[in-house]
Amino acid sequence: MTDDLDDLKAALHAAPPAPDASKKEADLALAMKNFDDLQGSRDGARPTSDAPKFGALGKGVLTMLNALNTRGGLAATTALVAVGFAVLVVMPNVDQVELPGVSMSPSPTVDDALVEREEIIAQPAPEPLGKVAQQPARTRSDTTAELRAQTGQAAPSVVAEPLMEADGSSFADSDGYITYDEMPGILPMPREVGGEDYANEAPSPLKIASEDPVSTFSIDVDTASYAVVRRDLKSGYLPNPDAVRIEEMVNYFPYAYPAPEGPHPFAPTVTTMQTPWNAGTQLVQIGIQGEMITDRPPLNLVFLIDTSGSMSDPDKLPLLKQSLRLMLSELRPEDEVAIVAYAGSAGEVLEPTKAADRATILGALDRLDAGGSTAGAQGIELAYQVADRMAADGEVGRVLLTTDGDFNVGIHDPDALKDFIADKRDTGTYLSILGFGRGNLDDVTMQALAQNGNGQAAYIDTLGEARKVLVDQLSGALYPLADDVKIQVEFNPTQVAEYRLIGYETRALAREDFNNDKVDAGEIGAGHQVTAIYEVTPVGSDAVLTDALRYAPSPDVDGSNEFGFLKLRYKRPGEDVSALIETPITAANEAGTEQQFAAAIAGFGQLLREDKYLGDWSYGDAIALANGAKGDDPYGYRAEAVTLMRLAESLSK
Repeated sequence: MTDDLDDLKAALHAAPPAPDASKKEADLALAMKNFDDLQGSRDGARPTSDAPKFGALGKGVLTMLNALNTRGGLAATTALVAVGFAVLVVMPNVDQVELPGVSMSPSPTVDDALVEREEIIAQPAPEPLGKVAQQPARTRSDTTAELRAQTGQAAPSVVAEPLMEADGSSFADSDGYITYDEMPGILPMPREVGGEDYANEAPSPLKIASEDPVSTFSIDVDTASYAVVRRDLKSGYLPNPDAVRIEEMVNYFPYAYPAPEGPHPFAPTVTTMQTPWNAGTQLVQIGIQGEMITDRPPLNLVFLIDTSGSMSDPDKLPLLKQSLRLMLSELRPEDEVAIVAYAGSAGEVLEPTKAADRATILGALDRLDAGGSTAGAQGIELAYQVADRMAADGEVGRVLLTTDGDFNVGIHDPDALKDFIADKRDTGTYLSILGFGRGNLDDVTMQALAQNGNGQAAYIDTLGEARKVLVDQLSGALYPLADDVKIQVEFNPTQVAEYRLIGYETRALAREDFNNDKVDAGEIGAGHQVTAIYEVTPVGSDAVLTDALRYAPSPDVDGSNEFGFLKLRYKRPGEDVSALIETPITAANEAGTEQQFAAAIAGFGQLLREDKYLGDWSYGDAIALANGAKGDDPYGYRAEAVTLMRLAESLSK
C-alpha cells in the first residue's frame, strides 16, 4: 500500500503530459456520437421488454438510485427524487404540454440556455404571494358568464357565506361572495336553499281588546319548521324567516301537561307568567294534552314513496328507507303495509302485507331506486285505491306520503287536488306527509295537503328525527283522537288592553268559523300535545302601545279577575257534530318550568323572524331562559335547542 501511495505522490508532482491532438479529436468524436445516440431518437429503434416506464429521464433516475450505496447519498437525494417522480407521474410528456403564456419553440441550444439562465439570475426575485383576497376581484356575474360559456347552460346562483381570516378580514370579493378562483377547492356555502317554498304569513298584529276581543284559530301539531331551522343553523347560516313557524317550533318539544280526565279525549291547561322580553306584559299559555292509547285498533298504512330523480341524494331516498325501517319495528303483527312508488309513472311495489312479514316489506323497500320525472297525483290516486282495498270496520287507514316536495301534482288545479284529498279524508283515510332533503322542499304544498288530509307534516333531516317522529310519536302521528280542533279566546277588555297571538298565522280562522262544523281544522293524535301562547298587556300597564280613542266608551268594570274565556271545539273521528270545552283564563295559575321553556322557544323563533316586539331582548337572554328551564330532558331535545340558539347568536353577529 505504501508503494502505491508513493507512486501516486510522484505522479502528482510530475509535470502533466503533453496534449495529444489526435487523442483529443477521437474523444470529441466519440462524445458527439454518444450525444446523438443517447439524446436523440434513433430511426427504427426496436422496442424491448425493458422499456422505461417513466421515459428516459425516469430510467436515469432509477439507474442513479441503484448506483447509490451509501446512507448519506440516499438521504441527500430523497427530496429531489420525490419531486422528480411527482412531476413525471403528473406530466409524463412535458415537452408536449402547452402552458398559458408560454410559446412552444424548439429546444434551445446550450449557448441559448446559458444566456437565458443569466437573464433569469439577473431579474429581481418575485414578490411573495399575499393572501387570496389580494387577487383581482371577481363577481358572481363573472363566474356565471364563464360557467355559461363552458356548459352552454345557465349557471346556478350560489350565494356564499364570507370566510374570515384570523384578523377579521374577509376572503370575499367586492360583492361579498367567495369565488372558485379565490378559494380553490372550496365550494361556497349557500346562505339560502334555492328552490324551497315556505308556507307562512306576516306575524299576527297587535289587537285592542275593547275593539276586537275574540281570537280564533285551528290547532297545529306539525313540527316541520323546527327541523328546517335546525338543518339551516347546523349548515352554518340563519334560516329564511319565512321558514320559521313559531307554533311548530314550540310544539316540537314534549311538555309535562296533566293527562285528561272525564269525557273528553284531551284536556286544556292554562297558565300565566311575566313576559321575558317585556316586563309590562304577561304570557297566557294554553296547553292541550291528548290521552294515551294502549289498546289501539289495527293500522292500514300505504307508504306513498317519491322515487323521482331528485330523490337520489343521500338525505332523501336512502334516509327515507332507513326511516321506514325504524317505523316497521314499532308496528304490530296485525297491522298492514302497502307500498306505492311514483316517478315517471305510479306503481304498486308491495301489495297489502302484514307487518309480521317484515322480510317481504324490507325487500320491497330495498328494491326502490330514484330515477325519472315525477307524477304526484297519479301516485296519490293509486295510494288511495290501495287504501280503499285495505279498509275494514274499526281499523285506521292512513296514506303516508314521503317526498322532497318536488313533485308534479298532475292535477293542474291545486284546489282540485285538495278537494280530492278532503273527500278521501271524509271516508276515514287520512294523509300525512314526511319531507326529506333540501333544495326542492315545497313546504307550501306539503302543508296544504297535510291540512286537507287531516294529517301531520314533518320534516326528516336525520335518522334521529325519524326515530322521534316515527317511533317515539308513532301513535300520535297515526292514530287520531279528535278532528277539526279549534280554539277561541275572548279577552276581557276590563283586564286586558292589548293582546297578540304568537304564531299560528297560517291557521287563523274567522270568528264565525268556530261554530261551523263544516269548516276544517287541525287534528290531535293519541298522546299529542299542543301549546298556544298569547302576549297580553294588562289595563293600566306602561307597556300599552295604543292610545285610547276619544269617542270610544270605556269598558264597564265587571269586577272579574278573568283575563278571558277559553273555548275549544272538536269532533270525534267519523262524527259530524262537534263537542265544546270551556274554561276561564285567570292569573291564578302560575307558569312553571314547562311554560318557561316554551316561552324561551317562542322568543327564539321571534328572534329568527326579527319580530318587532322583543325590544333589546337577545339570543343570550333566550339561552339563559332555556338553560334554566330545561327540566327533565331524557332525549336531549332541549339541550339541542340551546345549542341551536348559540349557533344563531354567533351567525347573527
